[in-house]
Amino acid sequence: MSVQTHTQPAVPQMNAIAQQSLGGPEVLERVSTARPVAGPGEILVKVQAAGVNPVDLAVRAGYFPLLGEPPFSLGWDVAGTVEVVGEGVTGFAAGDEVFGMPHFPQAGNAYAEYVAAPAEEFAHRPAALPVIEAGALSLSGLTAYQALVRIAGLRPGQRVLIHAASGGVGHLAVQIAKARGAYVVGTARAEKHTILKKLGADQLIDYTLADFAAAVEPVDVVFDLVGGENARRSVAVLRPGGLIVSAIDHDPGLTPEEAQASGVRFEPVIVHRSAEDLAALRELVEAGALRVHVGLTLPLAEAGQAHRISAGRAVTGKLVLIP
Repeated sequence: MSVQTHTQPAVPQMNAIAQQSLGGPEVLERVSTARPVAGPGEILVKVQAAGVNPVDLAVRAGYFPLLGEPPFSLGWDVAGTVEVVGEGVTGFAAGDEVFGMPHFPQAGNAYAEYVAAPAEEFAHRPAALPVIEAGALSLSGLTAYQALVRIAGLRPGQRVLIHAASGGVGHLAVQIAKARGAYVVGTARAEKHTILKKLGADQLIDYTLADFAAAVEPVDVVFDLVGGENARRSVAVLRPGGLIVSAIDHDPGLTPEEAQASGVRFEPVIVHRSAEDLAALRELVEAGALRVHVGLTLPLAEAGQAHRISAGRAVTGKLVLIP
């Protein structure tokens, strides 16, 4: 008499980057883990590019306890191809090219070969936007857009000062501000001025050589991507009633009450998922008003090295991991 045995089908695996403890870049390690499954309302995306952002470094080290204690996987910037469409999804089909910011502020797990997330957290990738650039757009682009458009309500003819204008958020903010008709002043090292002028900056200040507070005529809005003393000194360049929008969570350098006492306003920007705002970024790209500068790409397996380089702020624009 023969006995039949039944074995469970093998669970598809994928490569990903995970960490078991908080710490330096060395805690990031490549692991083999189960490939996610697209649930109802979700899509499974084969990742072709994953952007690295300052929040990744802060969460990894424990400075920004967004995800609690490890183990977890980092990453919220994704571009790739839809592999599977979950039940109830109507806006996407297998084979579509997409970009998005999955699950933020929960674990996005973008440092991986596949990501599953709600369909509304993605948008169709514009044909004019290469996949590597698309992988660097979502989190930084949404941060800049929500700061300058949703919070500041930037209008034609206004003047805006953007600190760290050559960084991942800053170089996109320059372009979004120009698309809104603003006069754009940026702070950046001299060697980064050429690209920022091409992106539309009207005035640039090398903060290592000049005091921006003395060099800048009054502005309506300051978008602060530095924090600390930089924010406090920015009050002096604002017109009465002007606004500082800060993307710095750990040391913003200013409180709303302190700003109000100086006759100006202070508001933090906390990036959030928004299909409407992703669509707005897509429209800016399609109109030729927004492009992403990728300063460096590295293989996914070198995520630790990517974090070391990012911490040195040497990259103009974004650093992108390629699975």
